[in-house]
Amino acid sequence: MNRLVAIVFCWSAIATISQAQPATKELAVDTTYLRTLAQTRSFQLGRPVRPQPTPDGKAVLFLRSGPRARQLSLFEFDVASGKTRELLTPEQLLKGAEEKLSPEEKAARERMRVSVGGFTNFQLNDDGSLILLSLSGRLYTVDRATNAVVELPTGKGFLLDPKFSPDGKKISYVRDHDVFVLDLASHKEFRVTTGGTALKPHGVAEFVAQEEMGRFTGYWWSPDSSAIAYQETDHADVEVWHVADPIHPDATPTPFYYPRPGKNNAKVKVGVVTLAKSKPGKTTWLDWDREKYPYLATVRWTPNAPLCLTVQSRDQRDLALLAADLKSGTTKELLTETSMTWVNLRQEIPRWLPSGDFLWANERDDLPRLELRARDGKLRRVVVPAQVGYQGLVSVTKDGTEAIINASVNPTESQLYRVSLKDPFGECEPISKTPGMHAGVFAPDHGISIITSRTMDGMPTTRVLGKDGKTIGELPSVAENPDRKPTVELLQVGPKEREFYVAVIKPRDFDAKKKYPVIVDVYGGPHHIHVQATQTRWLLDQWYADQGFIVVAIDGRGTPGRGAEWERAIYQKFGSVPLDDQVAGLKALGAKYPSMDLKRVGIDGWSFGGYMSALAVMRRPDVFHAGVAGAPVCDWHDYDTHYTERYLGVPPKDAAAYKEGSILTYAQDLKRPLMILHGTADDNVYFRHSLRMVDALFRAGKDFEMVPLSGLTHMVPDPLVMERLHGRIAMFFQKHLGRPE
Repeated sequence: MNRLVAIVFCWSAIATISQAQPATKELAVDTTYLRTLAQTRSFQLGRPVRPQPTPDGKAVLFLRSGPRARQLSLFEFDVASGKTRELLTPEQLLKGAEEKLSPEEKAARERMRVSVGGFTNFQLNDDGSLILLSLSGRLYTVDRATNAVVELPTGKGFLLDPKFSPDGKKISYVRDHDVFVLDLASHKEFRVTTGGTALKPHGVAEFVAQEEMGRFTGYWWSPDSSAIAYQETDHADVEVWHVADPIHPDATPTPFYYPRPGKNNAKVKVGVVTLAKSKPGKTTWLDWDREKYPYLATVRWTPNAPLCLTVQSRDQRDLALLAADLKSGTTKELLTETSMTWVNLRQEIPRWLPSGDFLWANERDDLPRLELRARDGKLRRVVVPAQVGYQGLVSVTKDGTEAIINASVNPTESQLYRVSLKDPFGECEPISKTPGMHAGVFAPDHGISIITSRTMDGMPTTRVLGKDGKTIGELPSVAENPDRKPTVELLQVGPKEREFYVAVIKPRDFDAKKKYPVIVDVYGGPHHIHVQATQTRWLLDQWYADQGFIVVAIDGRGTPGRGAEWERAIYQKFGSVPLDDQVAGLKALGAKYPSMDLKRVGIDGWSFGGYMSALAVMRRPDVFHAGVAGAPVCDWHDYDTHYTERYLGVPPKDAAAYKEGSILTYAQDLKRPLMILHGTADDNVYFRHSLRMVDALFRAGKDFEMVPLSGLTHMVPDPLVMERLHGRIAMFFQKHLGRPE
């Protein structure tokens, strides 16, 4: 593994480069807690993740690392006894060798924001007797009865996206750009698709599907295990961008197909191939209006239902659910959704029921609602009305009589509810009640549930519950716990017609007689809740507060959970509405908290938050007096199509929105201190963004600092870099905003 090094440059109008000066006594920060926070991944390492009940409900499998280890091992919790045993560790398979990842696997983990190693996922077969694991490009099965581990005799090359067939008799995966199947009885491998290449791969979700749609697979088994539907992606007309690590000029740059706004996307189509006698048949290609609906958002193939595709228009204002005829390859529309701005995608729908009906969600009542629809797509009834605050479908019983959803009228929370699908007058029954974010995994009959709760009262816990809702046990954690509890206030401020959910974090030694400089912890972009009722969210912000600041976070317009008008107010207004709301929220907080010194305000964010930070010190220097921009988008013409065109439109038609939202438009107006941070190997927000900002600022004669993070991507998992990074940011704000007075 290459050592990750943070290289610090200071750029100025006279093009000087100087080394960072040693911290003076006035600008000193204690990074001991930062080191612990980084090494424990905010105290998340050592906690159970990805819990899954066995089909019979007698056990729960889960993954867990050590408290400061990055490799996940496999464990089993016995429901009857409450005891936990370790089933398998990566070291038992690697036997001292280093884990190896292919470039494709590294890219896939980056898309899923996975920064740990070892067993990052696992699957159970249909009866729960076998476990499927992948490690270092190889596949293994574990027999739960005997603990016997078998390495599957797959062909040479790294594998992607392994799956059990629904009947549990075969394993499928992608290798060499094609889909393969291995028969578990004979251990014979055969190629399902042919002709796949890097330019035209089979069975793999394209970049925008993984990064923006939340779809991470490109092939799907039929319910009876007799056929596979797969995606073919033609990249021929897509721009190729290269990611190079400047500290390793000897290494060949990594190419990525990266579609930018107004330019060509990958062309996607879906084929279905039968598996007669362990040999693939001829592919039947599905036909739909790909000119109108070029995006393949979701594919569903479940029992008692047709093969369904959810497709979307380029401008994302139109969405259609299609049912496929497998003999002819034709498709028909079951329903459509339209919007004057964009239609939100939901990967959990459609959810087909044994009755032949299906569950669907839309925002026709301003807020999302869950519906029951007939096989032909017609509305039967609304199952969860909009006023409940529907957030997502979690689980449906195998018999289709009960659903579990996440919902909350308070967007800082996510609660679990039980909903009857057979009683048209039934109400949502709460499963969780404590303020916070609750996630659940349920057995097929909902007899056993595993609830992970993140609240303001403590660190995350994962409990196993019975049908009666009583706790059977808790999946054991070996994680360290923080020695300091964040002092956070969650509230709403602002005018009644536009109240913002906000958080205020004060130093633990807060003195009401003093005036404190303020740091705004910002994201500010769409499709993200920044203010959450969870303790883990504020661990880093508490450290910043303890360095002599009041830290605040503000969720303005564009965030979900507040209705369509609120969420879509940012449409084609990236450069104004999100920033206006940060300003309005900040002023409302200043009026409420006299200890906040609004003459000394800094702003800090990453990704869209980094963009917001740079924008803030350029456009509103009267409000923001110093900014730290991490991995900022500089020019939205250089971000990907699916995200950017959803909110800004498709250029060149919507060029005005891109100009209004570009940092380059305002670079000449910089009057405040600005520090820019960016990973040089970032394949999401490319390093190009910060370099273009640097160039514009340099040419405009502006002073600023830049910290290139050598070899790092959009994530910054290296503990030493994290410690140095946040220590430097704190001293930057101390230097430019001062101390409490």
